[in-house]
This record gives sequence, structure tokens and C-alpha cells, in this order.
Amino acid sequence: MRGPRWFSQPYPPEGASAAEGIRNQLGRPELDLLTILVRESAQNSWDARLPQSTVPVDYRIDIRTVGPAHAPAWRDLLSEGAPKSEDFPLRDTLNRSSIPVLAVSDRGTRGLGGPTRADNAVGPERDFVSFIRNIGEPRDTELGGGTYGFGKGIFYLLSKPGTVLVHSRCRTAQGAYETRLIGCSLWKSYVATDQVGSRRYTGRHWWGDTSGEVVEPLIGEEAEIVAQRLGLQAFGAYETGTTVIVIDPNLDELEPAEAADYLGETIAWHLWPKMISTADKAPAMRFSVTCDGVHHPVPDPRDTRPLNMFVTAYEVMAGPDGSDLDCLRPKRHLGRLGLVKRIMPPLEPSRASRMLDIEDLVHHICLMRPAELVVTYHPGPKPPSTNQGYAGVFRAAEAMDDVYARAEPPTHDAWNPQSLDRPDSTFVLTTFRRIGEALERLLSLSGIARPGASNVALGAASSLFSGLVGGAWGIGGATAYSKPGTTTPGADKSDGSERTSIRSTRSRPAPPLRSSESVGGGYSTDGIGEDGRPLSGASDNGPEVPRRRPRVQYLGDPYYDDRDDTAVLVQEFRLPVPGPQRVRIDLAVTLPGAGGRETDPPIGATMPTLVGWEDETGHLHASDPQIVEGGDSVWRAVVLPAPDTMTEIGIKVEVVRNT
Repeated sequence: MRGPRWFSQPYPPEGASAAEGIRNQLGRPELDLLTILVRESAQNSWDARLPQSTVPVDYRIDIRTVGPAHAPAWRDLLSEGAPKSEDFPLRDTLNRSSIPVLAVSDRGTRGLGGPTRADNAVGPERDFVSFIRNIGEPRDTELGGGTYGFGKGIFYLLSKPGTVLVHSRCRTAQGAYETRLIGCSLWKSYVATDQVGSRRYTGRHWWGDTSGEVVEPLIGEEAEIVAQRLGLQAFGAYETGTTVIVIDPNLDELEPAEAADYLGETIAWHLWPKMISTADKAPAMRFSVTCDGVHHPVPDPRDTRPLNMFVTAYEVMAGPDGSDLDCLRPKRHLGRLGLVKRIMPPLEPSRASRMLDIEDLVHHICLMRPAELVVTYHPGPKPPSTNQGYAGVFRAAEAMDDVYARAEPPTHDAWNPQSLDRPDSTFVLTTFRRIGEALERLLSLSGIARPGASNVALGAASSLFSGLVGGAWGIGGATAYSKPGTTTPGADKSDGSERTSIRSTRSRPAPPLRSSESVGGGYSTDGIGEDGRPLSGASDNGPEVPRRRPRVQYLGDPYYDDRDDTAVLVQEFRLPVPGPQRVRIDLAVTLPGAGGRETDPPIGATMPTLVGWEDETGHLHASDPQIVEGGDSVWRAVVLPAPDTMTEIGIKVEVVRNT
């Protein structure tokens, strides 16, 4: 038998789909090609998982350049039978000095099994023809992520010459293991002229065994030999799965290593439900990304802001605190919703988060079907402060899966009720209405006024207070309240027992210095301490050397920070007077509209608490009071604020007496 070669599909008398029409079936998605690749390929891998298997699906993306040992085989094998360059751009790619590829692999999946000819695929096992031959087949996986199979077109769109190699290993109907290898190209329809005359071609091409009436994949030992010549990773003896090699990928002007980093982060944003373990199950999938053999990290969603909020919301949704969303007319259970809110520092947006329109503030609900693949992040109302955020997860009920699936475009990244007939469109519209109602309750409980209500939002009320730290919703951008002895917000602030605080950017100017509040910067001239004993350097006959009283020098404004998945308030300070001194925290809360300050919480209420005193090395000292050596060292008071309050932070200092 002669070696593999290309077969170009001519238009049959009854007609066929042109390559351009197939390439355009994804439409004009808002997501970039690399993001769609992650979403669609991982969805294919999940739908192809082995039944009843407890082993996670392994999903891997590798970016590399074909090595010099294998490049000649690529040029020889993949040029055989190829059309002219103007109709088949892979020729130009193969003639370049280097051949870049991107491989998407899964293991722990069933591979592309079943018949290899579309006219013979009459049974349920038809993975090969569904992926290689046919376009737009309805899904055959119950509660799967895919619908009409258009997503596989992303492989061709990502390839600059529109060409992929598919290397798969499956089980036959007799239970044997079988390796398959085939090439596919999807470019443009064209007219070619030969000795017989001119003929139209669809622009679809297959590379494989052309000895029969239909091009077939290389099978068994022949497939393994050719795969080895091309440098493709071999399958284990009892391993099944699929590798799709995208030739000359479009990396959106990113360097390969940058693209690998982006792909790792994109995996985390779009596939985090498959990465997390719960009390009763291990992660469903394992993910890895490499570039030229170097591993690039896939962020852990439990340790990555703000994905950790969505993980928590997922756990709320799946637990007893989750909410059931229902449609009343017609009566139908829609799914479950979990919501979490947090104080949080502003986010640092990344390329992957910006692709989802998540910038410096998270106020989104992650939508998913029972397959638990992210559909989209649905934005809700923005909290009025960048120091606050909320996240939610809505998972559709299994009985409603077909409804939500039919509301999705080919890229599965939205639910469009307008694409459905009633009552299905009513169910999707009601879903968004119920989510909106739940968010209204969440925000109202946190101090944001409902329409027509008379209460004042915390963001507006904060300007009525002299300077406070918001422990929940509605505090505007933080501006330091100037301490006595300073004149401008944000400057260093010094005192002996003052409170430091954050207030809204709409707050009033700092009040004038009150002499009764200023205890810093002076000297004790009587030589006697508060306990009546002589100070160091003083005698019973009177003072010899005046000594500066200990004081706190506040450095900048308090700010929010993340510590071990917890939002905390941090106030940096210095004790400018040398010598050992004892510092202690003084915390209080103010409730909007209540007036005054509280240091003793009501029954069942929480108070802000000191996490610890952090030194310049980052070591956290949990004791309070804490002995601190005065001087130039910068310390940090780390405080856990109370929810739904505004928190006052005070630092008091006193000299350590020698007994």
C-alpha cells in the first residue's frame, strides 16, 4: 500500500457544504480564538470521558516547534498529494525553516472510535465520524456540554493554514485497542484544472489512506509508525484518548511562552469547576500547559482572586445555604444559586479576566449547566465601592438542561432567551429575573437602598461620619483621615493614642487640630512618669535629660489586603521614639444611622478583631498587647473587619517600664 497522501473533496452532483460556510458556523464570537479553543476542546474531552471511571480526565496543551529530527518527515509526508499553494496554504507552512504546532490532548477519554465512514455510522458509537466527517450533529451525551458540534471548527480557525492532525486511540467493538491517525484541512473552495478539465472543490481535505474509494485514517501499526516519524507522543498499551495537533497556530501576536501563560489562566477562569475537589469527590479533570517542554502554571482557583469567591459561591450553591430558583407560571424548578459577598482590595485585571469584562471589581454570577462547564459570567449591579465585591454561581437543574443548551450559541458562551419559543424562553428570562431578585436582597441587606426606600446607602452615609473603615458595602474610595499634627490626607500621621480610619472620597475636610488630642512630638519636662516614678535619666531632684514620650506615626492610609483568602484591613505605622514600647489595638464599630461607636457587640453580632502585628520580615505576632522596639522599622496592624459595619482602628502605645 502506498503511503498517506491528501484527498481533496470535489463537489458531488448533489452538492455539499463549502469550507467557508463551515468555518463561519462559529459566527463572530466575542471571545478570542485561544479562549474558545480552551472552552470547546475541554468540553469535547469532558463529553468523551470514560463511563463509570473514577480517574480524572487528563487535559493538556503543548506549544512547541517541530524539532529538526522530525521536520523532514513532516515535509515529506504532509506534502504528498497536496493541492497548489494558493489553494492549500499548508505547503507554504511546511517550506518554512520552522514548523510551530499546538497540541491539545486528553487521556482517560474513549478516543475517536466507531465506524470511520459516515454512511456506516448508524449506531450510537460514532465519535470518529462526528469529529472528522460530519458537521452539526446533535449531541449524543446526556447532560454533556456540547450541542451541535460546531465548536470543533475552532481547531481549523486557530490554524493559519486551516490544518490539523488527529491522533487517537480507542477500543474497537471487539474490545481491542486501535490507534488512528488522520489529517484534516478546512480552507476555501476553489476551481482546479487538470488534464480532464476544470473542477470545483469544496475546500475540505483529508490526509490518510487513499487506496479505497474514501480516504481512511491510518490504523494500527501503520498509524503508530507514521506517528513516530512525525514525533507524536505514543499512547500507552492500555491508554485511550485523542490528540489534536493544530499546525502553525495563531497565537494572537503573543510569544509562545506568553500564550502558554495566557492559556493556563484561561483554563482556570473557564474550567475551575472541574479543578476543585469537594467533600465527596476529587477533581474531575487535571490540567497542564507546556511550551517547548517547560511547564507553565495553571492557577489553583481556591488560591486565586477572585476565582476563590466563585469556588465559595459554588460550595454555598451545592450546600444547605443555597437557594432554589423556580418559575411559578408555568411551574418549573430552574436550578440552584449560591452567593457570597466580601470586602476585597481592587482586582488587578489580567488578559483572561478582561476577556470576560471583569476588571477591578467582581459583581458577577457564573452560569453553568449540569455538566458544570462555565457558560459565562453574568454581570449584576455594581457595588458603589471598589473595596467590595460579590460572586455567585447558578447551576441549572438537570431536568432543564435541554432548555438552557438550546439557548446557547455555537460557542456555548451565553443564554439567549430570544432564540427560544415559549415556554422555554420564559424559563430563561425568569432565571435572570430570579437572580436579579436575589442580588437585590443581598445588596439591600448590606446597606444599599432599594428603589423608593428611605434608608441611606452606606456609600452616601459614610460622608456623615468623621472617618471610618467600611466593613461591608458602600464605602467609597479610601482617603486617609488626617491625624492631628498633619494637614493633608495621605500624609504621615502621628499621635500617642489616636484612631486611624478610612472615609469616603466624598468626606469633609479634616477638622482642625485639637490640642487635647495631640500627645506626640512633646517632651516630659517633669521627669516623672504616670506611675509617679522617675523616668530614665531623671533624678529625685528634678529632670536631667528630657525624654520624648512614645507615640505612633501612622504611615499612609489604611488599605484592604488579602491574607489566606481573607480580606483584611492593614494600617502601617512606625514608633519613632527609640526603645521598647507596648502597643495595643483599640477597635470599634459604627452602624449606619445609629450614631456613636460600639466597643461591645450586641448578642450574636461580630466585632472587628486583630489578626496580629506584622513586622518588616512579614512575621505575624498574634499577641495583644505586643512589645515593639521603636525606631525606623515599619509595622502593620492587621485587622479583620466586622461585616455590615464601619470599623474604627486605633493604636495605643506606652513605654515599657523597667521594674
